[in-house]
Amino acid sequence: MKIDVLTLFPEMFAGPFESSIIKRARERGLVNINLVNIRDFSVDKHRTVDDAPYGGGGGMVLQPGPIFRALDSLRARGGAGMVVLLCPQGLRFDQGLARALAVAESLALICGHYEGVDERVREEVDLEVSVGDFVVTGGEIPAMLVVDAVCRLIPGVLGEPGGAEDDSFAGGLLEYPQYTRPRTYRDRTVPEVLLSGHHGEIARWRRQEALLRTLVRRSELIDPTLLAPEDRQLLSALARRLRELGLN
Repeated sequence: MKIDVLTLFPEMFAGPFESSIIKRARERGLVNINLVNIRDFSVDKHRTVDDAPYGGGGGMVLQPGPIFRALDSLRARGGAGMVVLLCPQGLRFDQGLARALAVAESLALICGHYEGVDERVREEVDLEVSVGDFVVTGGEIPAMLVVDAVCRLIPGVLGEPGGAEDDSFAGGLLEYPQYTRPRTYRDRTVPEVLLSGHHGEIARWRRQEALLRTLVRRSELIDPTLLAPEDRQLLSALARRLRELGLN
């Protein structure tokens, strides 16, 4: 996958994209991340990219010219692909959207800044994406989040085949609890079922715990139409037990 990030601050990406899983994915050629400095497409000696808004008001607005020229440059070289604007007004980013973006051949992420972008820029984008109902100083950190979530879904990026399949949200549920050595730590022990070697029982325990954790923490995520009959029976029993305990 090719990902172009259009930003005013390319230096912000050095740490996140030069370490851990993203770094290894780049080194193996599974993802090509290209940082595009929007200021390089300004046409004046001061590298101006923003101006005061028409109609008055506080703050500055990103001009359309530098962004349009940056996209034109990418397209002239066969790039750009799906153009995504990071902004608070966009579609809420979630695991489903990450999966949808992960199948694209190339993405161009535009990092908004200041009071936002000139409205005409929106006419050039395919999708507007928000990472939550809050406002940050620019689109750089949201872009990092989107890149990380998308890249780990690209086949081969994670060391374990299918390693993302059991993640929280991957199947509509939060992930089950995980344990590792030591078996006992500060009087807290690993559940016996995980030490049993009985794969069927372990799978059942994990499914039960995922259902329970989702029911308690994020019940709105549960879609009964996506559950198997045994899941629905188990969920009903868990909900009944929680009510008896006064926890639901």
